[in-house]
Amino acid sequence: MQRKLTNILITGGAGFIGCNFIRFLFSEESAFSGRIINVDCLTYAGNLESLADIEAEYGGKRYFFEKVDICDRVQIERILKQYDIDTVVHFAAESHVDRSILGPETFMRTNVMGTFTLLDCARNYWKQADGTMRDDVLFHHISTDEVYGSLGDTGYFTETTPYDPRSPYSASKASSDHIVMSYFHTFGLPVTLSNCSNNYGPYQFPEKLLPLMIANIRDGKNLPVYGEGKNIRDWIYVEDHNRAVRLILNRGRTGEKYNIGGENEWQNISLLHKVIELTSAELGKDPAAVEKTIVHVKDRPGHDMRYAIDCTKLKTELGWTRKVTFEEGLGHTVRWYLSHKEWMDHILSGEYTKWIEKNYSKR
Repeated sequence: MQRKLTNILITGGAGFIGCNFIRFLFSEESAFSGRIINVDCLTYAGNLESLADIEAEYGGKRYFFEKVDICDRVQIERILKQYDIDTVVHFAAESHVDRSILGPETFMRTNVMGTFTLLDCARNYWKQADGTMRDDVLFHHISTDEVYGSLGDTGYFTETTPYDPRSPYSASKASSDHIVMSYFHTFGLPVTLSNCSNNYGPYQFPEKLLPLMIANIRDGKNLPVYGEGKNIRDWIYVEDHNRAVRLILNRGRTGEKYNIGGENEWQNISLLHKVIELTSAELGKDPAAVEKTIVHVKDRPGHDMRYAIDCTKLKTELGWTRKVTFEEGLGHTVRWYLSHKEWMDHILSGEYTKWIEKNYSKR
């Protein structure tokens, strides 16, 4: 089965993975010829500057931006009808674990109630006169490997691994996953779901590990590491993730979930040493001197020890493979952030937030 995607509603399209997905859809490789409607409420992590070239080339023709909160049922209903949406790709989420510890309510509202609102609006819009659901539509939900909890020294997360979330963030995502699947089983809403490991690449908000460390090395600041830095994460280049999502949209089995991983495990401290090596080389700094700026800080509560994804289902059913090696992807990522200092500084200085307030305060 090859789905026809015509009018795609992408939530959180101004965020890191979402903006990269939009850029990928407009690439020659994607071969997508329809329209994209980007719905984002532009929280601190949403950045329209990441799509300025897309807006300039496709805006008002094949690309449309709507500053809308996904919890706003009236506006979501309007958008579904106005653009005749046949596909929803739901990236929008509060995603920073530390922020979820400090303020969990926002995560419950956006990740749980926002997902519910989208599902319910899609169900009502795609329901036919006889009460059955259209079969030419799809709701795809983007989730995380963190819903599975923490692994020991061995083993991998599979699609059948029991959920065991350890933070308010992962609990809110686990809840949204269950709601998505309930709408498939109860209402027959055509859904697919993917759980992905840590993404890295361009356009990521600078509070996340890699852009933060690259910026701090550039600016001569300390490099904070939780605990001993022995927590292990599985890293995937964002474009490889989005290739997988595109495959799932095209040919993924309705009602199924697919794990997307980089098959690329790194201890946080080992990854930092690698980032120091690459960034120092680009800047002409002494890596030994940069190493001395590493500062070990108190570990955060509920810090999962290890994540690792088994991608067998994605590979065997849909033929997905990674195209970007970690060496290539990390090198490109370091160079991208170093060459986009203005982009990073605009966010960190607060100037971008002021621009959003000026231009979108009444929308």
